[in-house]
Amino acid sequence: MSTLLVCDATLVTTFDDSDRRVLNAGIFARDGVIEAIGSHELLPAKADEVIDAHGMVILPGLICTHHHFYQTLTRNLPAGQDAELFPWLVAHYPIWAKLTPEGVRSSTAIALAELMLSGCTTAADHGYLWPNGSRVDDQIAVARAMGVRFHASRGSMSVGRSRGGLPPDDVVEDEAAILRDCERVIAEHHDPARHAMTRVVLAPCSPFSVSPELMRASAELARKHGCSLHTHLCETKDEEQYCLEKFGQRPVAFAESLGWSGPDVWYAHAVHLAPDEIERLGASRTGVAHCPTSNMRLGAGIAPLLAQVRAGMHVGLGVDGSASNDGCHMLDEARQAMLLQRVAHGAGAMSAHEALRLGTRGGAEVLGRDDIGWLAPGMAADFIGVRIDTLQTAGGAVHDPLASLVFCRIPQVDLNVIAGRVRVRNGALVDVDLPELIARHNRLARELVA
Repeated sequence: MSTLLVCDATLVTTFDDSDRRVLNAGIFARDGVIEAIGSHELLPAKADEVIDAHGMVILPGLICTHHHFYQTLTRNLPAGQDAELFPWLVAHYPIWAKLTPEGVRSSTAIALAELMLSGCTTAADHGYLWPNGSRVDDQIAVARAMGVRFHASRGSMSVGRSRGGLPPDDVVEDEAAILRDCERVIAEHHDPARHAMTRVVLAPCSPFSVSPELMRASAELARKHGCSLHTHLCETKDEEQYCLEKFGQRPVAFAESLGWSGPDVWYAHAVHLAPDEIERLGASRTGVAHCPTSNMRLGAGIAPLLAQVRAGMHVGLGVDGSASNDGCHMLDEARQAMLLQRVAHGAGAMSAHEALRLGTRGGAEVLGRDDIGWLAPGMAADFIGVRIDTLQTAGGAVHDPLASLVFCRIPQVDLNVIAGRVRVRNGALVDVDLPELIARHNRLARELVA
């Protein structure tokens, strides 16, 4: 049994039901689970590992609900710098077709390193093409080695251009093979237990790259095994037009007709929703991964985030692919979410606290978890610490320490604890040779594009 004591934090904010905030406090955890939160006299005096958190704000670890790890190999690609989604994808597909297992492992490590340094403790990735022997198992192995809580998508594309889809035929898979491999991945890796480190998600890519039959079969298979479902939906007007022409329905009605709504389903983006669609999705507690930076970068639009929250949809934050964001910084994504809603609805539209709640409790709701996202006894010991005595927060944190994490620009967190294990200490990754990882990744990125 291992114990961890984090003590003397300037502020611990829990995001629990009472939104408890404790000054000059700490956290005690045993075997990856929180046992106590409070002031010094309420915590044990000793532990196997003790961390002095003086000068830090402690909060729950951030939860990334949408990413494409492999795209760290193709960020800032000149052909896609000024393109909207469909031409952007067309420019990238031929390059992604050359992806290798080594590239999948390297891109996963790079993405997770960046996420952890930005405050992420749980990451959901949407991998949907697996060329040249690549498998989702490659991602899972890296996430386990790096100690990140991981929701791994066995995503898929099955409809190529010859059948009216957007991707080229050489990056799509046979549907029977996809479903067989989904069964295998679930059997080998999915852990439904409380505090699980690895869960499997079934994630056909989008309406313009898979068939209705695969969407329906994936939903049935996921529910048979108690897995979640994820797909892109309503990201752009191009997708809406495609669904109307191909299926005679708007994207939401199309998805609902195939069983793709409910608390075990979440969409990426959901930018272009009609008011009645938001109400229906709220009533069914369907989730959405809000990716503000990517939506701005691709000119996709401003998601109706406030309406989604009011309607009862589960809403979390995602960074989207690093090729449509060019970074994966979760604290910055919370900042962008807040600012973008203010652009659309005024300065009082969203507070810093509300943005951080999307990144913590909101993300847990999207992923269907009640063991992460807030801090309380019995919850997973997933939390981060951010120094507020730095240049970036000077003159800001003295007024509101928690809000300074969103209003001010935080380069990276100083502490990241996942399942009671320290993964970032003093702003540096633990047990990761970052210079070597970066050098290898840059070599693979050059080879992929060459």
